[in-house]
Amino acid sequence: MPKEAHIFAEVLEPEALVQFQSAMELDFTVKGALMPDAHTGYTLPIGAVIATDSTVLPAWVGYDIGCGMCALPTSFTKTDVEAKREAIFKDIYATVPVGFNHNRDDQYWPFDDLDRTDVLKAIFSKNGRKQLGTLGGGNHFIEIGYQEGTERVWIIIHSGSRGIGHATATHHMKLASGDGKAREGHFGFRTDSQQGQDYIADLAFCLAFALENRNQIMERVIGVMTRHCTGRGEWTFLINRNHNHAERDKAGHWVHRKGATHAERGMKGVIPGNMRDGSFIVEGLGNPDSLCSSSHGAGRVLGRKAAQRELDLDTFKHQMQGVIARVDAGTLDESPLAYKNIFEVMALQKELVTITARIVPIINIKG
Repeated sequence: MPKEAHIFAEVLEPEALVQFQSAMELDFTVKGALMPDAHTGYTLPIGAVIATDSTVLPAWVGYDIGCGMCALPTSFTKTDVEAKREAIFKDIYATVPVGFNHNRDDQYWPFDDLDRTDVLKAIFSKNGRKQLGTLGGGNHFIEIGYQEGTERVWIIIHSGSRGIGHATATHHMKLASGDGKAREGHFGFRTDSQQGQDYIADLAFCLAFALENRNQIMERVIGVMTRHCTGRGEWTFLINRNHNHAERDKAGHWVHRKGATHAERGMKGVIPGNMRDGSFIVEGLGNPDSLCSSSHGAGRVLGRKAAQRELDLDTFKHQMQGVIARVDAGTLDESPLAYKNIFEVMALQKELVTITARIVPIINIKG
């Protein structure tokens, strides 16, 4: 019997489809879906959601375990933030390490009750605490914007488990491949094996670390904003959704989301677009065809090298008028033209999520 698979993307490279189909042909695969932002990834397309029977695959979660979004509504006002945006922008860069930078000192995080392997303990002991509250590079960002049609300001953060998650994923990918190399391929562990249990424990730790990282970034940004404006974060309404994980569903299957957002009915989520068009606050519809998932963003149409090679810096600068951000040759690969049209992507998932707000950017921080 053919396995159930649904593709919500309209723009999809042939290579991404080959990756998805090869994953769906595996004996332990139960069901799969491709989100509207899907594109070619490492082993599995970004934007893929696949459920398996008693098998977990580290490469299907990826290197940045727990990478995801936090969104926090605040009582700061659009008018006040826009008036102080230059100072806020400069101060955030002075307060939150970006790119490969991390803190000089260990940051506080009580995690002793979290299970993890001795390998992860060794990884974390090197500089794990120093990486908390750091943004990273690539498409990770801090966005301060206003809810369209209102004065309400939101802070949105996209970051993950930093070097901790990467080193952890590399270790388990090497074990899964069977030859000590972290290479592309559908290599996994039985969930009832010791290696499977070890990966699941380390996965949970990295998910917790990624959330704590975003929380500490958020606290620093709030601290910066209170030095320049009047307001506070409304922490009761914090939204957190990671988009690189594997979790067991009600049927007992392991649902792998690689660049896809969990979207159970009524579940709050965040879907970012690009530096110019901002982000969307959404509510899940629990669609079983998407395995209760939605896109994690707009999805790339140009890889980073291709974007640097093909896009024009002057066009990028023109597009970004009105948003204070790093707009230079170093961020050209994050130009809006490097991504699918976010409004079209959102239109393709009306059966997956309901949009409750659009956040229009005022300030964007990149690594």
